[in-house]
Amino acid sequence: MEQKSFKIHFIILSILLVVLFFVNVSLGSVSIPFKDIINTLIGDISAKESWQTIILHFRLPKAITAILVGSGLSVCGLLMQTLFRNPLAGPFVLGISSGASLGVALLILGSSLFGGFFLTNSVSNWSLPIAASLGAFLVLSAVIIAANRVRNTMSILIIGLMFGSLTGAIISVLAYFSEAEQIQQYLFWSFGSLGNLSWNEILVFSSIYFLGILGTISIIKPLNSFLLGENYAKSLGINVKKSRNIILLVTSLLTGVITAFSGPIAFVGLAVPHIARMLFSTSNHKTLLPAVAILGAIILLICDGIAQLPTSEFTLPINAITSLFGAPVVIWLLIRKKKIFV
Repeated sequence: MEQKSFKIHFIILSILLVVLFFVNVSLGSVSIPFKDIINTLIGDISAKESWQTIILHFRLPKAITAILVGSGLSVCGLLMQTLFRNPLAGPFVLGISSGASLGVALLILGSSLFGGFFLTNSVSNWSLPIAASLGAFLVLSAVIIAANRVRNTMSILIIGLMFGSLTGAIISVLAYFSEAEQIQQYLFWSFGSLGNLSWNEILVFSSIYFLGILGTISIIKPLNSFLLGENYAKSLGINVKKSRNIILLVTSLLTGVITAFSGPIAFVGLAVPHIARMLFSTSNHKTLLPAVAILGAIILLICDGIAQLPTSEFTLPINAITSLFGAPVVIWLLIRKKKIFV
């Protein structure tokens, strides 16, 4: 009955996602007729060569990145809110994003403090994601070790927040000893960006993304049982320790790769699960997981469209847009609904 009642919801959201995808590809500083965009996407070479380059190497990768980032962060947010049973939990509470930021900070800001060991000139398309991934993996390892030593899930949340504070302090020290140009470069990265990814980078990104999504699908039953607490999950025969480690690993994997390739992007992971619960009025993860994935992709496509500043050559930071336009919407929904969890 539940599956049937939500079929219309998913059809509408899927159509909206497809429409917004094409709208996103059509936006930019260069005006390209919609007909030529469609022709280029289906392989017709009748459009101008410059337009084909813009669509295939800039706009299309950016739209795909928006879908991967939006859905990935939203799924992570749902996992964290379920595991910690906390409506304020998001994909960044484990400190994974902070670890990724530390890796990038060491690469960009470290040359002033460590001399020739970290070279600012070495920053390239791959060096930033690699540095961010190493930083995220370092914090992930520490969180997994801590998770196996403490029994209380809330302790893991506090440990993650402490890792975030620790890495933030180290970044502040690095920034203090850095030059203005290096600080500006790091600041631009921290704004978040959906563009500038090559097809090779998107291939790596999407491979890790789908690995994380497959891991999430495998733990739908434990996720539903976690809603009523770990003791209830144990009574159902769920291996709580194993399921908790998988949740932490999947969240860290998705959050780490997203931060590595797109920078830290706020709001989406925290807010989208709440929006999904309000729209679908269910706590069943079999419904919520695809719902948050589609909604997250839709919202980030909308935010990216706003950031494009249509008819302008300027692009606003995506991180600012997600919070600036998203937070008031969630506040309004919460006040109107007056209920966070179903």
